[in-house]
Amino acid sequence: MARIAGVDLPREKRIEVALTYIFGIGRNNSRVILSQAEISPDVRVKDLSNEDVAKIRSIIGADFKVEGALRAEIGMNIKRLMDIGCYRGIRHRRGLPVRGQRTHTNARTRRGRRKTIGGMKKVVGKQ
Repeated sequence: MARIAGVDLPREKRIEVALTYIFGIGRNNSRVILSQAEISPDVRVKDLSNEDVAKIRSIIGADFKVEGALRAEIGMNIKRLMDIGCYRGIRHRRGLPVRGQRTHTNARTRRGRRKTIGGMKKVVGKQ
């Protein structure tokens, strides 16, 4: 099992698809990495030599921000938006959709489960 950027790649998948298991690398970046390393995208992970894995590791380390560093950068960007108090930052702070989606209905992923309001009977005045 090849371990690149702290992620165990699945042995039976093609290397082009297996690299997408690393946070920050999609299909396009995967193809770019493999072309720089001069490795066929059709090779299975189990068939890679140690030299091939080392090439991929060095390319990712030099040219791409992945996993923890990328997550930290994204978190800092969101924190910056919240600190400056812009519209997007306020939406992040309140846990509402950030990109203009409606919230009257839908938006359940961001807002959480429905909380039913009402159903309480008025207490009749005592004498």
